Amino acid sequence: MTGMTPKATRVLLGVRGMSRDAGTTVSQALAALPGVVKATPDEGQIEVHYDPSQLTVMDLVRAVRRQGFLAGML
Repeated sequence: MTGMTPKATRVLLGVRGMSRDAGTTVSQALAALPGVVKATPDEGQIEVHYDPSQLTVMDLVRAVRRQGFLAGML
């Protein structure tokens, strides 16, 4: 994993019904996206550092939805 780059942006996503264990799976799915630097889960939310030139917040939300959870920015 690479360190933070100057162009990385941080977003906090609220994820309805996501436990800490499920957060690991969701963070792995997000980390697999090109442009995601880091995804750190917590109960009910996930902090994502990403390159906005490669992804939008909606791309991140869609990736969470593909894991079976509803998500939105906090």
